[in-house]
Amino acid sequence: MTKKTLAIILLIPFSVLSAYAVFKVGYFGIIDYHRYSSAGWQVFADLIIACVLILTWLVPEAKRKGRNPWPFVVATVFLGSFGPLLYLATGKTK
Repeated sequence: MTKKTLAIILLIPFSVLSAYAVFKVGYFGIIDYHRYSSAGWQVFADLIIACVLILTWLVPEAKRKGRNPWPFVVATVFLGSFGPLLYLATGKTK
């Protein structure tokens, strides 16, 4: 299974889940949910750390492949895992 195929397989149900969550509580409601407990802060911090680590791989790889990394960086900052998933899903297959 290629990275692109895996990204698409993950992107579809994750998009549905995210759309449902945004519909129910709104974009800021998702973020607000995490501020009420130390466990929520830990999950939110973990997401930020994971996204920063992913971006340290994504930006140099995109540049090496002649792709503009900035749309995916912006998507990662505002949408989390969508940025890296979209980068992988839209890449050329070997």
